[in-house]
Amino acid sequence: MSAEKRVTRPALGEVVCVRSPRARRISISVRASGAVRLSYPPGISERRALAFLDEKTPWVVRTRERLAARRAALPAPLPPEEELRQREELRRAAKEDLPARIARIAAATGLRYERMTVRAARTKWGSCSGRNTISLSLYLMTLPEHLRDYVILHELCHTVHHDHSPRFHALVDRLTGGRERELAAELRRYSIC
Repeated sequence: MSAEKRVTRPALGEVVCVRSPRARRISISVRASGAVRLSYPPGISERRALAFLDEKTPWVVRTRERLAARRAALPAPLPPEEELRQREELRRAAKEDLPARIARIAAATGLRYERMTVRAARTKWGSCSGRNTISLSLYLMTLPEHLRDYVILHELCHTVHHDHSPRFHALVDRLTGGRERELAAELRRYSIC
């Protein structure tokens, strides 16, 4: 079971620290809001994890600045009724486009999935469960078609390797014609609305 604790660091403010049996290594994530999360496995001491965080503070500060600049460049939020209307338009478009798209890519690559769902996920473009159910964000419809295909292919590759191991990346790279890094870098330039 995960143990969560909040600590304060001089240059970062409050940080959520999570000792998790699911963690394989020490990792730091920075949310779009600027919130910082430090995760580490049970075999690592909190002291060591915090030392890692302190060492990576310049990276966290740069990441926060980059995310703040990205937020500042976003258009003003829409009124709730307009946002709902746009989300429903995207949902309709996603339900028309994505089932045929994933079926086509699965057939072309020989990768198999159990089923596909469309969700209004705002934190991930897609995900693949342990049972090979692929969930795709309706916000994929805001991406160029080649990036939609890349996200779907990425998730289909998780039906073979349920991790981000070197074998997983090798499979994605092979199926993208050696363009995995290029496509991943291009995708990072987009954010979910």
